[in-house]
Amino acid sequence: MSEEHTVIIIGSGPAGLTAAIYTARANLHPLLIEGEPSSTSDQPGGQLMLTTEIENYPGFVNGIGGPELMEAFHDQAARFGTTYVTRRATKVNLQSWPFEVWVNDETNPPDYTAKVLIIATGARALMLGLENEARLIGHGVSTCATCDGFFFRDQDIAVVGGGDSALEEAIFLTKFAKQVTIIHRRDELRASRIMQDRAFANPKIKFQWNSVVVDVLGDTKVSGLLIKNVKTEELTKLDVTGLFVAIGHAPNSSLFEGQLELTQTGYIKTFTGTSTSVPGVFACGDVQDADYRQAITAAGSGCMAAIDAERWLSAREHHASNP
Repeated sequence: MSEEHTVIIIGSGPAGLTAAIYTARANLHPLLIEGEPSSTSDQPGGQLMLTTEIENYPGFVNGIGGPELMEAFHDQAARFGTTYVTRRATKVNLQSWPFEVWVNDETNPPDYTAKVLIIATGARALMLGLENEARLIGHGVSTCATCDGFFFRDQDIAVVGGGDSALEEAIFLTKFAKQVTIIHRRDELRASRIMQDRAFANPKIKFQWNSVVVDVLGDTKVSGLLIKNVKTEELTKLDVTGLFVAIGHAPNSSLFEGQLELTQTGYIKTFTGTSTSVPGVFACGDVQDADYRQAITAAGSGCMAAIDAERWLSAREHHASNP
Protein backbone atom coordinates (compact mmCIF):
# COMPACT_ATOMS: atom_id res chain seq x y z
CA MET A 1 0.00 0.00 0.00
CA SER A 2 1.12 3.56 -0.68
CA GLU A 3 1.99 5.79 2.26
CA GLU A 4 -0.41 8.72 2.38
CA HIS A 5 0.89 12.21 3.16
CA THR A 6 -0.55 15.69 3.18
CA VAL A 7 2.62 17.33 1.80
CA ILE A 8 5.52 15.79 -0.08
CA ILE A 9 8.56 17.90 -0.93
CA ILE A 10 11.02 16.70 -3.58
CA GLY A 11 14.45 18.27 -3.15
CA SER A 12 16.58 19.22 -0.14
CA GLY A 13 18.44 22.41 -1.02
CA PRO A 14 17.60 25.77 0.59
CA ALA A 15 14.20 25.89 -1.15
CA GLY A 16 13.06 22.39 -0.20
CA LEU A 17 14.28 22.58 3.37
CA THR A 18 12.73 26.01 3.95
CA ALA A 19 9.44 24.68 2.58
CA ALA A 20 9.82 21.78 5.02
CA ILE A 21 10.40 24.10 7.98
CA TYR A 22 7.29 26.14 7.20
CA THR A 23 4.97 23.24 6.40
CA ALA A 24 6.18 21.32 9.45
CA ARG A 25 5.51 24.31 11.71
CA ALA A 26 2.03 24.47 10.18
CA ASN A 27 1.45 20.87 11.39
CA LEU A 28 1.27 19.53 7.83
CA HIS A 29 3.83 16.78 8.67
CA PRO A 30 5.80 16.99 5.40
CA LEU A 31 7.68 14.09 3.87
CA LEU A 32 10.85 15.29 2.17
CA ILE A 33 12.47 13.15 -0.53
CA GLU A 34 16.04 14.40 -0.36
CA GLY A 35 17.85 12.39 -3.03
CA GLU A 36 20.84 10.10 -2.68
CA PRO A 37 24.46 10.91 -1.78
CA SER A 38 25.67 9.06 -4.87
CA SER A 39 23.58 11.18 -7.23
CA THR A 40 25.25 14.22 -8.79
CA SER A 41 22.05 15.89 -9.96
CA ASP A 42 19.90 15.64 -6.85
CA GLN A 43 22.25 14.97 -3.97
CA PRO A 44 20.96 15.86 -0.48
CA GLY A 45 21.63 19.53 0.23
CA GLY A 46 21.81 20.56 -3.42
CA GLN A 47 24.52 22.72 -4.98
CA LEU A 48 25.60 24.24 -1.65
CA MET A 49 27.13 20.91 -0.71
CA LEU A 50 29.88 21.81 -3.21
CA THR A 51 30.49 25.28 -1.72
CA THR A 52 33.26 25.53 0.82
CA GLU A 53 32.33 28.92 2.28
CA ILE A 54 29.31 31.21 2.00
CA GLU A 55 29.72 34.84 3.02
CA ASN A 56 26.58 36.39 1.56
CA TYR A 57 23.90 34.47 3.48
CA PRO A 58 22.41 36.82 6.11
CA GLY A 59 23.12 36.09 9.75
CA PHE A 60 26.63 34.65 9.46
CA VAL A 61 29.08 37.49 10.01
CA ASN A 62 32.16 35.35 9.45
CA GLY A 63 30.64 33.14 6.75
CA ILE A 64 29.59 29.51 6.92
CA GLY A 65 30.41 26.38 4.93
CA GLY A 66 27.80 25.19 2.47
CA PRO A 67 27.46 21.71 3.98
CA GLU A 68 27.28 23.22 7.48
CA LEU A 69 24.47 25.57 6.43
CA MET A 70 22.51 22.74 4.83
CA GLU A 71 22.95 20.58 7.93
CA ALA A 72 21.47 23.40 10.02
CA PHE A 73 18.52 23.69 7.61
CA HIS A 74 18.06 19.91 7.76
CA ASP A 75 18.14 19.75 11.56
CA GLN A 76 15.77 22.68 11.93
CA ALA A 77 13.19 21.07 9.64
CA ALA A 78 13.57 17.78 11.51
CA ARG A 79 13.03 19.56 14.82
CA PHE A 80 9.53 20.55 13.70
CA GLY A 81 8.64 17.08 12.49
CA THR A 82 9.81 16.73 8.89
CA THR A 83 10.28 13.10 7.83
CA TYR A 84 13.14 12.38 5.44
CA VAL A 85 13.53 9.76 2.74
CA THR A 86 17.11 9.51 1.47
CA ARG A 87 16.15 8.11 -1.89
CA ARG A 88 15.61 9.52 -5.36
CA ALA A 89 12.20 10.31 -6.79
CA THR A 90 12.01 8.43 -10.09
CA LYS A 91 8.42 8.94 -11.22
CA VAL A 92 5.41 11.12 -10.44
CA ASN A 93 1.81 11.06 -11.56
CA LEU A 94 0.27 14.54 -11.45
CA GLN A 95 -2.76 13.60 -13.54
CA SER A 96 -4.73 12.22 -10.61
CA TRP A 97 -5.27 13.41 -7.05
CA PRO A 98 -3.84 12.67 -4.55
CA PHE A 99 -0.59 12.88 -6.49
CA GLU A 100 1.53 9.75 -6.76
CA VAL A 101 5.29 9.51 -6.20
CA TRP A 102 7.68 6.62 -6.75
CA VAL A 103 11.23 6.35 -5.39
CA ASN A 104 13.95 4.23 -7.03
CA ASP A 105 11.54 1.55 -8.26
CA GLU A 106 8.65 2.44 -10.56
CA THR A 107 6.54 -0.65 -9.87
CA ASN A 108 2.92 -0.29 -8.81
CA PRO A 109 1.54 0.83 -6.49
CA PRO A 110 3.33 4.15 -5.94
CA ASP A 111 5.43 4.45 -2.79
CA TYR A 112 3.71 7.63 -1.63
CA THR A 113 0.67 9.80 -2.30
CA ALA A 114 0.29 13.48 -1.44
CA LYS A 115 -2.47 16.04 -1.34
CA VAL A 116 0.13 18.71 -2.13
CA LEU A 117 3.44 18.38 -3.92
CA ILE A 118 6.23 20.96 -3.58
CA ILE A 119 8.98 20.64 -6.19
CA ALA A 120 12.41 21.93 -5.17
CA THR A 121 14.70 19.79 -7.31
CA GLY A 122 17.01 22.69 -8.16
CA ALA A 123 19.34 23.06 -11.11
CA ARG A 124 22.86 22.04 -11.94
CA ALA A 125 25.65 24.09 -13.41
CA LEU A 126 26.93 22.71 -16.68
CA MET A 127 30.59 21.78 -16.30
CA LEU A 128 33.51 21.13 -18.63
CA GLY A 129 33.74 17.48 -17.62
CA LEU A 130 37.38 17.54 -16.50
CA GLU A 131 38.57 15.31 -13.68
CA ASN A 132 40.53 18.05 -11.91
CA GLU A 133 37.67 20.51 -12.39
CA ALA A 134 35.45 18.28 -10.27
CA ARG A 135 38.22 17.69 -7.73
CA LEU A 136 38.91 21.42 -7.25
CA ILE A 137 35.32 22.66 -7.13
CA GLY A 138 35.20 24.99 -4.15
CA HIS A 139 39.00 25.26 -4.18
CA GLY A 140 39.41 27.75 -7.00
CA VAL A 141 36.80 26.32 -9.37
CA SER A 142 33.40 27.97 -9.10
CA THR A 143 30.16 28.37 -11.00
CA CYS A 144 28.94 31.50 -9.20
CA ALA A 145 30.73 34.85 -9.32
CA THR A 146 28.25 36.46 -6.96
CA CYS A 147 28.95 33.73 -4.40
CA ASP A 148 32.72 33.47 -4.67
CA GLY A 149 34.11 36.57 -6.39
CA PHE A 150 35.13 38.18 -3.12
CA PHE A 151 37.67 35.40 -2.46
CA PHE A 152 39.69 36.37 -5.55
CA ARG A 153 40.58 39.94 -4.70
CA ASP A 154 43.66 41.17 -6.63
CA GLN A 155 44.12 37.81 -8.35
CA ASP A 156 44.24 36.70 -11.98
CA ILE A 157 41.25 34.51 -12.82
CA ALA A 158 39.51 33.05 -15.86
CA VAL A 159 35.93 32.68 -17.04
CA VAL A 160 34.89 30.03 -19.57
CA GLY A 161 31.95 30.86 -21.83
CA GLY A 162 30.76 33.25 -24.50
CA GLY A 163 27.15 34.07 -23.63
CA ASP A 164 25.52 36.78 -21.56
CA SER A 165 26.02 34.81 -18.34
CA ALA A 166 29.77 34.50 -18.92
CA LEU A 167 30.15 38.19 -19.64
CA GLU A 168 28.00 39.17 -16.66
CA GLU A 169 30.18 36.97 -14.46
CA ALA A 170 33.39 38.42 -15.89
CA ILE A 171 32.26 42.03 -15.50
CA PHE A 172 31.18 41.37 -11.92
CA LEU A 173 34.51 39.70 -11.14
CA THR A 174 36.46 42.77 -12.25
CA LYS A 175 35.27 44.42 -9.03
CA PHE A 176 37.66 42.10 -7.19
CA ALA A 177 40.18 40.53 -9.56
CA LYS A 178 43.34 42.05 -10.95
CA GLN A 179 42.56 40.60 -14.38
CA VAL A 180 39.86 38.38 -15.87
CA THR A 181 40.53 36.25 -18.95
CA ILE A 182 37.48 35.09 -20.89
CA ILE A 183 38.19 31.78 -22.63
CA HIS A 184 35.95 31.04 -25.60
CA ARG A 185 36.07 28.22 -28.12
CA ARG A 186 35.16 30.49 -31.05
CA ASP A 187 36.45 33.84 -32.31
CA GLU A 188 33.21 35.69 -31.62
CA LEU A 189 30.82 35.82 -28.70
CA ARG A 190 27.22 34.66 -28.45
CA ALA A 191 26.36 37.36 -25.93
CA SER A 192 24.11 40.32 -26.67
CA ARG A 193 25.77 43.35 -28.25
CA ILE A 194 25.34 45.51 -25.15
CA MET A 195 27.09 42.92 -22.99
CA GLN A 196 29.88 42.56 -25.54
CA ASP A 197 30.40 46.32 -25.62
CA ARG A 198 30.66 46.46 -21.84
CA ALA A 199 33.15 43.59 -21.73
CA PHE A 200 35.32 44.94 -24.55
CA ALA A 201 35.42 48.35 -22.86
CA ASN A 202 36.51 46.95 -19.50
CA PRO A 203 40.29 47.31 -19.12
CA LYS A 204 40.47 44.38 -16.69
CA ILE A 205 39.03 41.89 -19.20
CA LYS A 206 41.02 40.16 -21.92
CA PHE A 207 40.01 37.38 -24.29
CA GLN A 208 41.56 34.09 -25.30
CA TRP A 209 39.81 33.15 -28.54
CA ASN A 210 39.45 29.77 -30.24
CA SER A 211 40.50 28.09 -27.00
CA VAL A 212 39.28 25.42 -24.60
CA VAL A 213 40.41 24.35 -21.15
CA VAL A 214 41.81 20.83 -21.26
CA ASP A 215 43.05 20.61 -17.67
CA VAL A 216 42.85 22.45 -14.36
CA LEU A 217 46.21 22.57 -12.60
CA GLY A 218 46.87 22.48 -8.88
CA ASP A 219 47.07 20.02 -6.01
CA THR A 220 44.86 21.50 -3.30
CA LYS A 221 43.78 24.67 -5.12
CA VAL A 222 43.84 26.05 -8.65
CA SER A 223 47.29 27.20 -9.79
CA GLY A 224 46.70 27.45 -13.54
CA LEU A 225 44.93 26.11 -16.61
CA LEU A 226 46.11 24.11 -19.58
CA ILE A 227 44.62 25.71 -22.69
CA LYS A 228 44.38 24.28 -26.19
CA ASN A 229 43.91 26.37 -29.31
CA VAL A 230 41.20 24.56 -31.29
CA LYS A 231 42.65 25.72 -34.64
CA THR A 232 46.35 25.10 -34.12
CA GLU A 233 46.04 22.53 -31.27
CA GLU A 234 48.85 24.40 -29.51
CA LEU A 235 48.90 23.90 -25.73
CA THR A 236 49.67 26.81 -23.40
CA LYS A 237 49.53 27.38 -19.67
CA LEU A 238 47.46 30.22 -18.25
CA ASP A 239 48.55 31.31 -14.78
CA VAL A 240 45.37 31.92 -12.79
CA THR A 241 44.18 31.10 -9.29
CA GLY A 242 40.50 30.80 -10.13
CA LEU A 243 38.29 29.33 -12.82
CA PHE A 244 34.64 30.33 -13.20
CA VAL A 245 32.64 28.02 -15.46
CA ALA A 246 29.79 29.96 -17.07
CA ILE A 247 28.48 27.74 -19.84
CA GLY A 248 24.95 27.57 -18.50
CA HIS A 249 22.66 25.82 -16.05
CA ALA A 250 20.13 23.04 -16.52
CA PRO A 251 17.07 22.70 -14.27
CA ASN A 252 16.39 19.28 -12.76
CA SER A 253 12.90 19.14 -14.25
CA SER A 254 12.96 16.05 -16.49
CA LEU A 255 10.82 14.16 -13.95
CA PHE A 256 7.93 16.52 -14.70
CA GLU A 257 8.13 16.78 -18.49
CA GLY A 258 4.74 16.25 -20.11
CA GLN A 259 2.91 16.85 -16.82
CA LEU A 260 3.81 20.44 -15.96
CA GLU A 261 4.20 23.47 -18.18
CA LEU A 262 7.90 24.24 -18.67
CA THR A 263 9.76 27.14 -20.26
CA GLN A 264 11.69 26.66 -23.50
CA THR A 265 14.83 26.08 -21.44
CA GLY A 266 13.18 23.51 -19.17
CA TYR A 267 12.42 25.56 -16.06
CA ILE A 268 9.06 24.92 -14.38
CA LYS A 269 6.65 27.78 -15.06
CA THR A 270 5.10 29.31 -11.96
CA PHE A 271 2.07 31.58 -11.77
CA THR A 272 0.87 33.88 -8.97
CA GLY A 273 3.62 32.99 -6.56
CA THR A 274 4.78 29.39 -6.75
CA SER A 275 1.72 27.71 -8.33
CA THR A 276 2.38 25.54 -11.36
CA SER A 277 0.10 24.55 -14.22
CA VAL A 278 -1.35 21.77 -12.03
CA PRO A 279 -3.41 22.92 -9.03
CA GLY A 280 -1.89 21.62 -5.80
CA VAL A 281 1.62 21.38 -7.24
CA PHE A 282 4.05 24.15 -6.33
CA ALA A 283 7.63 24.82 -7.45
CA CYS A 284 10.37 26.79 -5.73
CA GLY A 285 14.10 27.43 -5.96
CA ASP A 286 16.37 27.03 -8.95
CA VAL A 287 14.10 24.58 -10.79
CA GLN A 288 11.83 27.55 -11.54
CA ASP A 289 14.32 30.43 -11.24
CA ALA A 290 16.59 31.02 -14.22
CA ASP A 291 17.62 34.52 -13.11
CA TYR A 292 18.89 34.76 -9.54
CA ARG A 293 20.08 31.28 -8.47
CA GLN A 294 21.05 32.33 -4.94
CA ALA A 295 20.61 30.45 -1.68
CA ILE A 296 18.68 33.34 -0.15
CA THR A 297 16.23 33.64 -3.07
CA ALA A 298 15.75 29.86 -3.12
CA ALA A 299 14.98 29.86 0.60
CA GLY A 300 12.56 32.74 0.12
CA SER A 301 10.68 30.93 -2.61
CA GLY A 302 10.59 27.80 -0.43
CA CYS A 303 8.79 29.86 2.20
CA MET A 304 6.38 31.13 -0.48
CA ALA A 305 5.66 27.60 -1.69
CA ALA A 306 4.88 26.41 1.82
CA ILE A 307 2.47 29.28 2.44
CA ASP A 308 0.88 28.83 -0.99
CA ALA A 309 0.45 25.11 -0.31
CA GLU A 310 -1.10 25.71 3.11
CA ARG A 311 -3.56 28.25 1.67
CA TRP A 312 -4.47 25.91 -1.21
CA LEU A 313 -5.20 23.07 1.21
CA SER A 314 -7.28 25.33 3.45
CA ALA A 315 -9.32 26.60 0.51
CA ARG A 316 -9.92 23.08 -0.76
CA GLU A 317 -10.97 21.81 2.67
CA HIS A 318 -13.26 24.82 3.13
CA HIS A 319 -14.89 24.19 -0.22
CA ALA A 320 -15.35 20.48 0.59
CA SER A 321 -17.06 21.27 3.89
CA ASN A 322 -19.22 24.01 2.36
CA PRO A 323 -20.34 22.67 -1.03
